[in-house]
Amino acid sequence: MARREDAVRDPTQDARLPNRRAAHSAARRFDLHVHSTVSDGLYAPREVVRLAAVAGLGTIALTDHDAVEGIDEALAAGDRYGVRVIPGVEISTYAGEVELHVLGYLVRHTDPILRATLTRYREARLERARAMLARLEALGLPLSWERVRELAGPGSIGRPHIARALLEEGHVHSVAEAFDRLLNPGKPAYVPREKATPGEAIRLIHGAGGLAALAHPWAVAGHVADLAREGLDGLEVYYSGYGPQVSHYLRALAREQGLICTGGSDFHGASREENRLGGVDIPQACLDGLYRRHRAGRRYDEDGASP
Repeated sequence: MARREDAVRDPTQDARLPNRRAAHSAARRFDLHVHSTVSDGLYAPREVVRLAAVAGLGTIALTDHDAVEGIDEALAAGDRYGVRVIPGVEISTYAGEVELHVLGYLVRHTDPILRATLTRYREARLERARAMLARLEALGLPLSWERVRELAGPGSIGRPHIARALLEEGHVHSVAEAFDRLLNPGKPAYVPREKATPGEAIRLIHGAGGLAALAHPWAVAGHVADLAREGLDGLEVYYSGYGPQVSHYLRALAREQGLICTGGSDFHGASREENRLGGVDIPQACLDGLYRRHRAGRRYDEDGASP
C-alpha cells in the first residue's frame, strides 16, 4: 500500500518552494479538482497545499468527496505557503442509475446544513460497507472490518477498499475480479447506496453560498442540459486525459447552456500519475469566470475564500 504522507516540511528546507510573495504575484497556474486524506487522497490537506506550492500553483480548490473537514487546515497551509485555497467539495449523485459528480466551489464550509448533509451521506456509505461485508461473509468470503477501515484511511470506505481487502485475503485474483464477480450492481455482495440526485447536490451547494459544476462530464454530457435547468453553474471542460477535441466540444456545450468552464486534475496522490497535481493546462479565463459568476450571484465573504 502506498505510504500516506502527511508531514509538512519547513519551506526553508525545500529549494523548490517559491517564496510567498512570488507565489501570490507570479504564479498563475491553478488546479480546481484536488483531493486529500479527508476523502480518498494520499496526502493530508496541508501537504497537498505544500505540493501545490512546489509545483508553482497559485490557486487550488480542495474538493474532497462528500467532506469539507480538511478546508480549515488547507486554508492555514495556504497562508503559510502562498497558495490561495478555494473551499470546495465533490458530491456523488445519481440520475437514475448514472453516477454524476457535482463539484462545489467557494462554499461556506462551516454551513451547518452542508456539513450535516455530507455527514449523513458518509454515514450511509459506512452502513453500506458493513452490509457488503455481511454479504461476503455469508458467501464464505469473510473480511476484517478493521482492515477495510485501515485501507480506507481517514477517508470514506467504498467498494475499492473492500475489493483490495478481498485481494489481500486471496478471495480474488485482482481488484477487477472483485468488482466483476462480487461488488458491481447485480452481483451477490452489491448493496445499493443512498442516492442523492444532482439537483439536491446543486441546491445544497447553492444553499452554502457556492457554485456547482459537473465533474469529468464527457461520459455524461447528455445530462448537462437537464442539470443546467436545475441551476448548474459550470462544466469541468479541462480534465486529465481530455484531448483538445473533447475540451472543444465541452466548451461549446458550456457556452450553449450558459455555463462557466472549469478544470482540474482530480489529483489523489503520487499513485495516480495520470492525475498529476497541476497537470492540466487550464486557461486563466476559467478562474476569472468562476470568481465573476460568484460575485454576480452567490456571495461568500469569510476570510480566505473571497477572491
